[in-house]
Amino acid sequence: MSRRETNRTSPIAAAANGAESKRGDWSTVKTLLPYLWAYKWRVSLALSFLVAAKLASVGVPLVLKQLVDAMTITLSHPAAMMVLPMGILVAYGVLRLSTTLFTELREFVFAKVTQRAVRTIALQVFRHLHALSLRFHLNRQTGGVTRDIERGTRAVSALVSYALFSIFPTLLEISFVLIYLITHYDIWFSVITGVALLTYIVFTITVTEWRTHFRRTMNELDSKAHTKAIDSLLNYETVKYFGNEEYEAHRYDQGLKSFETAAVKSQSSLFLLNTGQSLIIATAVTLILWRATQGVIDGKMSLGDLVLVNAFMIQLYVPLNFLGVLYREIKQSLADMERLFSLLDQNREIADAADAHPLRINHKEGGEIRFDHVDFSYETNRQILFDVDFSIPAGTTTAVVGHSGSGKSTLSRLLFRFYDIQSGKISIEGQDLRLVTQSSVRAAIGIVPQDTVLFNDTIEYNIAYGNPDAGKDEIVAVAKAAYIHEFITSLPDGYDTMVGERGLKLSGGEKQRVAIARTLLKNPSILIFDEATSALDSRSEQMIQAQLKEIARGRTSLVIAHRLSTIVDAHQILVMDQGRIVERGTHQALLEQQGAYAQMWERQQNSQADQADEEIRDMDESMRGLAGA
Repeated sequence: MSRRETNRTSPIAAAANGAESKRGDWSTVKTLLPYLWAYKWRVSLALSFLVAAKLASVGVPLVLKQLVDAMTITLSHPAAMMVLPMGILVAYGVLRLSTTLFTELREFVFAKVTQRAVRTIALQVFRHLHALSLRFHLNRQTGGVTRDIERGTRAVSALVSYALFSIFPTLLEISFVLIYLITHYDIWFSVITGVALLTYIVFTITVTEWRTHFRRTMNELDSKAHTKAIDSLLNYETVKYFGNEEYEAHRYDQGLKSFETAAVKSQSSLFLLNTGQSLIIATAVTLILWRATQGVIDGKMSLGDLVLVNAFMIQLYVPLNFLGVLYREIKQSLADMERLFSLLDQNREIADAADAHPLRINHKEGGEIRFDHVDFSYETNRQILFDVDFSIPAGTTTAVVGHSGSGKSTLSRLLFRFYDIQSGKISIEGQDLRLVTQSSVRAAIGIVPQDTVLFNDTIEYNIAYGNPDAGKDEIVAVAKAAYIHEFITSLPDGYDTMVGERGLKLSGGEKQRVAIARTLLKNPSILIFDEATSALDSRSEQMIQAQLKEIARGRTSLVIAHRLSTIVDAHQILVMDQGRIVERGTHQALLEQQGAYAQMWERQQNSQADQADEEIRDMDESMRGLAGA
């Protein structure tokens, strides 16, 4: 497909491309919960262990208070000292061990829940991206999307760890402590603790919310910088052709500079948050200890009570000190997950009908293809196809020719149902493509595209992609049929040779032959050749062309061609111009019409004659040079 036909930005794709969903934090959490609740018994058991760990943790200061009071009493009663404190010491050790044991059991039980949720979400997003329309993928930014997936899946683990295993246990422990303080001591202990906690939480949330936009900006700028780097490296050869290494470095540095500015602002705002939190905690702890000390002096509290209150404050101080950090990380995780789930919110655009059935091709020579008065446009303001109407009988070959941008390659995209048409109907064997499953349509069609892109894997892997279940003998057979077997075996690593990013280690002709081989391995009922020999030299083209004719025999074939000499044997030739079929017929019939096809044929014949004359002149000059030597 030409760039003129496809490289247009639709309003839908523009809105989707890098746009952040408007979902809120609670909406994001609600989306996550079903993935966690799939393991109800594990979640319930983990929460039970969590509560048990916190009860044991709160019990430690209580036992310590009993130990101190017991030792104080036994100063005047030495005989009791060998019995009572030993029992309390054992209880203290058991509670300490229980705190650690229940915490580890909680982690052990819940580990599978978290990791399975991460796996399920990542796979669902991956499947959904493959289910999105070609329009989305032509306008997406690969680096930004992959970074969003990476951060989003990592955020799932972080959110569960921070919220369920840090924030919730801390709030649970605070509740236990407040209940004990209210029921056993002066009301001022609980008032001071409650006011300090409320002030701390309100201050933390307020300042963190203010800082969140700095983190969001950092995320966006990080994705943009990453996208520029990926795009530049993917187009390595283009950068080298134009000597634009410094230009690309400057573009990347501009992205890093913007990220640096946002990161500095975020870090600077952190100073206010940390300072305020420390001030609130220090003030509360000081007031609590003052009240406890005064209580001991007044005889209202024992030394054990003083130790108890102090131990409570120490236990609460550590998690409270990190509460702000945890809240910030939770907000960051929610922001990352928000971008991940926004990918799931992308409209699929092309979806199977509710009652769609698999495509059925009963004809032995492939199915009949029918374009019935088709109108199509990528954008509403520019129509590509106008009333395109033709049929390809089963087992025959139809070629489509025309100038660049005339809509030729659009036909193959519509046949694969990468887009839906605005009016008319496209059918195979009388079955409307909109009423059958997309997977069955694509399974029935094989294509050798104009621009072949290979996976960064071995040659064998790329050929086998046409049928992953094929054996080595089948792979070798199709490689021979595509005239690439000898080349592969001449390589040091043979079929295990890595082709590089997008297949850049292979020449254009070699990539094209790999594409032909994997299409042969797929063994489809319908074949599409989109400029299949455009990247080959004349000798290779002749060899491949003969093989393609053999392959097409007995199959329904659509050939999109530039070189008219490759399609003279087609049963039907369609001539397209500006999205319309202006001529149709066999090669001989079209020449006799003396129309657009005949003019194209004459131009190409003259061009080939001039090229042949130039090659003869070059050969004569070379011979004269050798004779003179």
